[in-house]
Amino acid sequence: MESQTRLDLYTQMVLIRSFEEAILQNYHADKKPLWDIGAGLIPGEMHLSAGQEPVAAGICAHLSANDAITAAHRPHHLAIAHGMDLKSLAAEIFGRQDGLGHGRGGHMHLFDPTIHFSCSGIIAEGFPPALGQAFAFKNKGSDAVVVAVAGEGAANQGAFHESLNLASLWKLPVVFVIEDNDWAISVPKEASTSVVSNATRAAAYAMPGQRIENNSVEEIYKAAGIAIHRARSGQGPTLLEIHTLRLWGHFEGDAQGYRPDLEQVPTHDPIPAYEQQLKQEQILDDQLIQQIRQQANEQVTLAIDYAKASPVPDPSSALEYVFC
Repeated sequence: MESQTRLDLYTQMVLIRSFEEAILQNYHADKKPLWDIGAGLIPGEMHLSAGQEPVAAGICAHLSANDAITAAHRPHHLAIAHGMDLKSLAAEIFGRQDGLGHGRGGHMHLFDPTIHFSCSGIIAEGFPPALGQAFAFKNKGSDAVVVAVAGEGAANQGAFHESLNLASLWKLPVVFVIEDNDWAISVPKEASTSVVSNATRAAAYAMPGQRIENNSVEEIYKAAGIAIHRARSGQGPTLLEIHTLRLWGHFEGDAQGYRPDLEQVPTHDPIPAYEQQLKQEQILDDQLIQQIRQQANEQVTLAIDYAKASPVPDPSSALEYVFC
């Protein structure tokens, strides 16, 4: 891999983490008791993706705004890596009028047609819309592709299996990605499925399947490049299962009493690990690291300030944008 590509991957990961840390801080600011989940600067639940930045950076490096992504309820890393405007994203998370959905959708329902991005709080429900977009791209004669991302818990849903079946049958330009962060809410995958590796399920639908270990952004980049090229060239879908890491809880406020690995989790943070690797190979130095972090923090600060300055929707407009 070229040095600039590796530097770009690192920079993208740092930007995502900077945004997530800012959201985390603001989510807990002025919060009332935990059961009052509508209180504070940011309303509703919050599912953050810290630790899963390599997935987004490695995959989205191969995509343009003409390609599509469907994501799950933990979508910020993918939205940012795919080029979503940080200000509009932040405003939507804060429930403000200038957000992507005018503050109506929140962080689990982000829709941006300018970059073909969507996500859903319903488990596995990003897969069928991904097929629809892929079918449309193929009918138009476009070489655009769709990447459908969900967690390992989604792979036991009917929508997952139905979508893989049709995508293979019709040779649709889709790459299915399962983010295996070890904890489908509160249980390990081994406790809920008879198939330890979801990548092996690809064979049942006559498509290639690959599991990528170690949360390595470079290995993800390479595997995604092959799968996306295959989809663009009309050869049909691929299933990638990526063993990644959830640094924080399933949602904010999750005590994570079910996790025996909590003490070791910070030692597996992918950003310091990749940073150290690039320093050893003289692609990064302390000065450049500081510069990248500062630029990321400046972008995020502008986005958060924009969100806070955006007006709260008037309650009398609650039914606007609901019905056609």
